[in-house]
Amino acid sequence: MIGKDDVGRRWSIGEVARASGTTVRALRHYDEIGLLSPSERTASGHRRYTEFDVRRLYQVRALRSLGVSLEEIASVLADSTGGLEAMRDLLAEQLRGLEVHAAQVQQLTEQLRGLLGQIDHASMPDPDQFLTTLEMISVFETYFTTEQREQLARRRAELGSETIEAAKTEWAELVEELLRHVEEDTPVEDPRVRSLVARWDALGSRFHAGDGEQTRAAAQRMWNDNSEEIGRSLPWPADRMRDLVRYLERVRQAG
Repeated sequence: MIGKDDVGRRWSIGEVARASGTTVRALRHYDEIGLLSPSERTASGHRRYTEFDVRRLYQVRALRSLGVSLEEIASVLADSTGGLEAMRDLLAEQLRGLEVHAAQVQQLTEQLRGLLGQIDHASMPDPDQFLTTLEMISVFETYFTTEQREQLARRRAELGSETIEAAKTEWAELVEELLRHVEEDTPVEDPRVRSLVARWDALGSRFHAGDGEQTRAAAQRMWNDNSEEIGRSLPWPADRMRDLVRYLERVRQAG
């Protein structure tokens, strides 16, 4: 196993950020909370990441993609040896998730081929076939487990239609206010922005059962992979909404 002090490549924080798709702010936040501290620093105090650190970053990002909170990740990594077996378990879990997704894509592919085949033979598929296909291509079902969908449905029933409509109105108002801050490039440390994001998170939390970490993570993955499609159903341009989501994350990381 390669230890922290072994010789090998070294990366600056900017290089790690660019290569991994992680923001510099997030890497600094990981350092501040002790989740991922670079093993070395230059004489002038600049962070230098080692091979050990890169592997640890992979574990952090992989666990986040599985819906694990930062606090839980810290606990998992503290109990992990960081060796081959721990990395193998993590990769195997990621692979299982990808295989499930791949199976869903394959199933949908075959369904669409069947519909196209019927149309090529001048036969219009019946409504049930279209409904089945619509169900399969539902982004919601792709990203949320059956249990999570049931939890969300129960929570919506508990809240009631009036509460849900009021929440939609409040959310739209928050979007408008936050988009103005995005356009004005208001610093993420600004108390007004932090207050708005706190309201945003509190509003979202009302729709998640329990601590909501798993369903929030699934919703984030759904948005990351399908922002263009989801954005078409919203009254704001998709590129502005993507900017807003990135801005929200910057505010949270700064906290």
